[in-house]
Formats: sequence, structure tokens, C-alpha cells
Amino acid sequence: MYQNKIIKAVQLIKADAQLSVSGEDIDSIVWENGEAPIAKADIEAKIPEAEQAIADEAQARIDLKASAKAKLIAGEALTEDEANVMIGG
Repeated sequence: MYQNKIIKAVQLIKADAQLSVSGEDIDSIVWENGEAPIAKADIEAKIPEAEQAIADEAQARIDLKASAKAKLIAGEALTEDEANVMIGG
């Protein structure tokens, strides 16, 4: 699952920010619905944290899928999160 690091960085500053961005180009940010712009320097400062959060979320999904697979093989019940990851949810 692809996550945009620019959008993630903005969300780390303001979780409900409304914006769109073209690719990974910070200069292409369009602030939607009257959203107050966040300074480019503030967003850039959050990019390493955003990249780590994206990597952590991806690893957690991999780990959850492995746990679900192991439980299926052993005939154990899955958690809702494990079931969701197995069906692509």
C-alpha cells in the first residue's frame, strides 16, 4: 500500500489537514477547502518522521499477515485485524 510521504508529513503536523499533492513534489501542494497552509520548512522537517511512520506501518502489516498465516496453518482463530489483512482490508 503506497502512502505519500508529503501527505503523511502534513498529517503529523495536522491530522485533519485537507490537501492534495502531485506525486512527491512539496511545491505542488494545493490546500483544499480554505485550509491554512503549513510552512514548507515545517513539512520538510517532518518528512524523516513520515518516512519512518510509513515504513513502520508497512512492517506492521507484514507482521500481521505472517501471524494470520501461521494461525491459519495451525487452525487457530484470527483476530479481526488479521482477517482483514488476509482479505486485503
